[in-house]
Amino acid sequence: MRTITLGPSGTYSHRAASALSDAVEFTESVTAIVEAVADGEYDRGVIPIENSIEGSVTESLDALADSDVAVVAEIITPIRHGLLAQSDEFDLVASHAQALAQCRSYLEDHYPDAELEAVASTARGVERAREDSTIAAIAHPDNAGADLSVLAEDIQDRSSNATRFFAIAGPEERSVEGGNTSLIVYPNVDYPGLLLELLEPFADRDVNLSRLESRPSGERLGDYVFHIDVEAGLYEQRLQDALDVVEELAREGWVKRLGSYDTRHVVE
Repeated sequence: MRTITLGPSGTYSHRAASALSDAVEFTESVTAIVEAVADGEYDRGVIPIENSIEGSVTESLDALADSDVAVVAEIITPIRHGLLAQSDEFDLVASHAQALAQCRSYLEDHYPDAELEAVASTARGVERAREDSTIAAIAHPDNAGADLSVLAEDIQDRSSNATRFFAIAGPEERSVEGGNTSLIVYPNVDYPGLLLELLEPFADRDVNLSRLESRPSGERLGDYVFHIDVEAGLYEQRLQDALDVVEELAREGWVKRLGSYDTRHVVE
């Protein structure tokens, strides 16, 4: 099974994708991952959806709304950041923007004068640190290898730090089985109480929402797409009934059922 995720080798996305497949290839764009899976070039794609500290990955949400793919699993990966460098004398810290944000307090306390540079991935930051002794990286300590020293471990601001990834497949693999379901709703209308009307069908049928987020539709200012995760499978009558109501409310727009799925955990 060919799987594509964010690279290069050694990213947290790579760790998540390795829970699915041994044949993992890389790119540096979430949108490219989703499009490659939608076009049938790869069997699976693994994309980050949200982090417990920094919140949702908006590029992933927008790519899912724009493409026809199925979510077939979610993968929860603990995030353990280390500070990696050739020595403790460095001027710049390079890592993914979310990793830098997740270690903000540590960096402010220990290296307040260091310049911060956001790069495409934590692994790309490690490559920069290997190439330049004045650069440190923030990444999983296992990425240090023989060239870098682990100056500090577990420098993330919260020990509970974890990232949730989606495993995506082609639309023909969309499933109604699983304990969780992801939906995208574009009402294409706007009036007082619309959001309440969209949420009431779930509450009335005792379907718990685990995530609700809005993203600009791109059609016009103030127009939104809603990303909704629920703790129920599409095979359940209560969710089917709730979606019948939601689809009627969104008849001027659309409702995308990304699929039902179960959760996997990457264990350190």
